[in-house]
Amino acid sequence: MNKLRLCVLAACILPTLAHSATLIHAGTVITAEGKQILKQHTIVVDGDKISAIERGFKAASAGDTVIDLSNQTVMPGLMDMHTHFSTQSSPTTYTEGFTMNEADYALRGAVFARKTLLAGFTTVRELGDSFHISTALRKAIDAGYTDGPRIFTAGTSIATTGGHADPTNGLAYGRMGNPGPDEGVINGPDEARKAVRQRYKEGADLIKITATGGVLSVAKSGKNSQFSDEELKAIVDTAKDYNFTVAVHAHGKEGMERAIKAGVTSIEHGTFMDDKTMALMKQHGTYLVPTLSAGKFVAEKAKIPGYFPEIVRLKAAATGPLMQDMFKRAYKAGVKIAFGTDAGVGMHGDNWKEFLYMNEAGMPAHETILAATIDAATVLNQQDTLGSIKVGKVADIVAVPGDPLSDLQLMSKVDFVMKAGKVYKQP
Repeated sequence: MNKLRLCVLAACILPTLAHSATLIHAGTVITAEGKQILKQHTIVVDGDKISAIERGFKAASAGDTVIDLSNQTVMPGLMDMHTHFSTQSSPTTYTEGFTMNEADYALRGAVFARKTLLAGFTTVRELGDSFHISTALRKAIDAGYTDGPRIFTAGTSIATTGGHADPTNGLAYGRMGNPGPDEGVINGPDEARKAVRQRYKEGADLIKITATGGVLSVAKSGKNSQFSDEELKAIVDTAKDYNFTVAVHAHGKEGMERAIKAGVTSIEHGTFMDDKTMALMKQHGTYLVPTLSAGKFVAEKAKIPGYFPEIVRLKAAATGPLMQDMFKRAYKAGVKIAFGTDAGVGMHGDNWKEFLYMNEAGMPAHETILAATIDAATVLNQQDTLGSIKVGKVADIVAVPGDPLSDLQLMSKVDFVMKAGKVYKQP
């Protein structure tokens, strides 16, 4: 009798419960499902997911929220595959370690993360940090303590002694010490495996290595190879055991080719690749994350006396101007491209400029947006949940006024940001 009474009571109450949803009335939708573009559709968001996409502007039911983006172009949340929230370039970057504490870096990083989200970037790949702040930021953002994009972090980059990510480069000999796998510095396959496992222990989502010299490290070469084939194999094989992808900083051709053959996921920068390198990338399905913004930024700052240490300035002046031409050739060759800026080298929040630089080098506007959505999601192995506007996917949605396919400058004017169904910015 009690069960019957409960069933009767439920039957009386349940029909009166109003189910609420968010209805986005979108004038134009770049879905990132192929090159599909929809006109005057309603995107229905239930909780953190897209539950329906319907023609026309659907009328709201009781309890529904309507967001009018009928004069906007709506697209998936943007994704930047190369960021660094622990830093932002300035003339004092190389002395900050003597004046800033770990908490200072973390609190400043939270500001950079929020700027990035409000610029329309709902997901980022953090490729190397200091003091594990990107892991802490990921936790804080996920817990709702601060606003920022969804973070997939590599934590501490892995380098070889004296390599691009060796944190002791440029210090006085007495301060250099002998950093090891815990600090991200390895020599030999066994230490390489240990470093990958240490990143797992620390909570990383993927692995970042510096396969060649770099522009901003206080070291002479910007492009020499810095890992042996055996070390690269140990890293990639161990990463697979932990379901990690591997992102590879590389400017020089030989270092890139060793990493590509080892089976890494992406090459970051890629400045000195040639036709052979590009053919190898196509053969192995390796992505290029071009970071043209970083090339433009360092080339410009290299003209300012004292902005960089002299050993860095020379590399910045020589390397930065070459990157856009490299990208032009790689795109024409059919290399797979994913959007990434190296934000932190330049200004956080200016990530949108990468669209312009890619477009200037020959990539059509629509493809630049695909590179920052579904292609980026594929690099992360998140293409089933992120990267396009599709029923069942996470409701990461942004919008700009007007038509960005005819004017990519509009990507600087993102005026609506939703991440996982929550609105962070709207007109």
